[in-house]
Amino acid sequence: MVKKIFTFYCSWIDQLVRIVGQSVSILMPLLALVIAFEVGSRYLFNHPTIWAYDTSLFLSAYLVGLGGAYAYQKKTHINVDILYLSVSPKTKRVFDVLTGLLAMFFMFILMMIAYEKFGEALQFNYRKMSNWAPPTHHFWMMLVVSGALVSLQITSNMVKDIYYVINGHPLIAVPEEEDSEDGN
Repeated sequence: MVKKIFTFYCSWIDQLVRIVGQSVSILMPLLALVIAFEVGSRYLFNHPTIWAYDTSLFLSAYLVGLGGAYAYQKKTHINVDILYLSVSPKTKRVFDVLTGLLAMFFMFILMMIAYEKFGEALQFNYRKMSNWAPPTHHFWMMLVVSGALVSLQITSNMVKDIYYVINGHPLIAVPEEEDSEDGN
């Protein structure tokens, strides 16, 4: 019964993070189009825009912020490989739990500060200091959502890691290509 609950929880979070991560990837070609438009406007027509720079900054932030949980899920984040690669799979999972706890602490701080900034941005109508001067409240809310997604993914990974450390096998069966990198 407990295994089913853990499996459902982890599967649900992994699916949510996968959907958000893959959905936000559509912003990459949009970002390329905005930058290409600005380059063409500026250098071909000598008529730069006032919005392209700010838009590209926001799109980049959304890509990184909302894609962060997906990167964490795919284990494409940074490890200290010299230590991590030289230990057993169980020890790797213990390292992952410990670093997950540290990351959760930072995500909590990020969400608290971003939520506070979101409130200020709404209350005082904060805008980016540029000629276009777009509002910034959406950016702060995106950071709150990103922090929450990363936190959820960390909890999912931690449940799977703790289960593996206790039972010696994965909570959720993983395809062989993902399994081979873990040494299982």
